[in-house]
Amino acid sequence: MSSSLRYGIRPEHVIVYGQSIGTVPSVDLASRYESAAVILHSPLTSGMRVAFPDTKKTYCFDAFPKTRSSTSPHGLALYERCQRPVEPLWVEGRRTHDVELYGQYLEKRLKQFVAHELVNL
Repeated sequence: MSSSLRYGIRPEHVIVYGQSIGTVPSVDLASRYESAAVILHSPLTSGMRVAFPDTKKTYCFDAFPKTRSSTSPHGLALYERCQRPVEPLWVEGRRTHDVELYGQYLEKRLKQFVAHELVNL
């Protein structure tokens, strides 16, 4: 029995959502339990590369070691590794932690995903 069913919630009604460093436990949770979707808001591919941008080596304790060979930006590297990706919202000129201030983030992209795309996955 899945743990979400234990609480009376079916996996298809669960969306795992993580932001920035919170994407690390979100990915871990989603890898261990069934859910309808995973939303990664400003994800990181490497904790070491965030703290030390010139780092080329991937360490065993790094947040997302499977992306070690990527030279693309963090979000694109993770998107390319999704099993069933949907079109992300790329917001030019925004910093990592202010994308939610961009009107289309909640009003257009997030609502569109939950209301329309999620049901078709």
